[in-house]
Amino acid sequence: MNGLLLIDDDEGVRRSVLRALKRETYPVFAAETGEYGIRFIQEHLQDVSAVICDFKMPGLNGIETLIRIGKLNPEITRIILTGYATMEAAILSTNEGIDGFLTKPFDNFELRAKIREIQTKKRLRQFVSEQVYDEITQSPDALQPRFHEATILFSDIRGFTRMTRDALPDAVADYLNNHYFTPMGEIIYQHHGTMDKNIGDSIMAVYGSPVTFPDDSLRAVQSAVAMQHQADKINRILMHQNGLRLEIGIGISSGKVFSGILGSLRKKEFTSIGMAVNIASRLQNLAGPNEILINKTTYDAINGIIPASPLPPVLIKGLDEHMPVYRVDWHTSSFQPESHPEPLS
Repeated sequence: MNGLLLIDDDEGVRRSVLRALKRETYPVFAAETGEYGIRFIQEHLQDVSAVICDFKMPGLNGIETLIRIGKLNPEITRIILTGYATMEAAILSTNEGIDGFLTKPFDNFELRAKIREIQTKKRLRQFVSEQVYDEITQSPDALQPRFHEATILFSDIRGFTRMTRDALPDAVADYLNNHYFTPMGEIIYQHHGTMDKNIGDSIMAVYGSPVTFPDDSLRAVQSAVAMQHQADKINRILMHQNGLRLEIGIGISSGKVFSGILGSLRKKEFTSIGMAVNIASRLQNLAGPNEILINKTTYDAINGIIPASPLPPVLIKGLDEHMPVYRVDWHTSSFQPESHPEPLS
């Protein structure tokens, strides 16, 4: 988390909040009016990632102030702090997309915990499973930039451009959302992977970031197996729908990556980059319809629990030598991982 800005016309409240947050690792700034708070954000756009604003203030009220701040930077977490915990205030906050609601008086520990919870929820709730989310709320440092081991999964629909060239836009949107992104995303979610991004008709998922588990590679491969089985089921539904089919190629690679919050002022995301990501993407490009290709590090990690067969080595851009590749025999796999692994410390 970057800095936090408190906006409150009551000097006593400002002192209390600053005192409550003095042990946090991020800088805390204060403003006594909405107008001054907005000017501060304009001058320090890159330095503030969360704003707590009093609801009732002279001049601009808290909702108006946070709306204007949200227009300056939609990524800022916006929290209302008020002694008037009315239904009207709660409805206004919700309707305007405010991220959280705090009431006075507040306990110092509760205030710190609530800020962390709201901030983390805004960033990650839609991307990770409940278990991973719970771990992050207990360990906010999990979001700090770092180099670490992870397993990357890429999935792509084979023949998508040809298949959808003459399809109606509504049919393509329904196909992608309901028959691909949603069911495949759920499988990744259930296996405690992090949905990194959708790129056209591709999916990128990360296992081991922001929280690392001891069986990340196994879970990534098991996700791929479940995705292929699900694609088979979906094809039986799609067989009479305008010639649309779901044949996916999947590439998986384990290795060292860099993870952190990256992006521009108006679009940031928690993502992973590195050679393992490049290799997974390349393997996905090489995979044929209904194939899962993995690198040797992933193959060694699954340790025969999921069957896989060696293929001729391939040359990957950025590597000096040909790289061993393995095809997962997913039709014969019945492996099921533990439902609740313990994260690595």
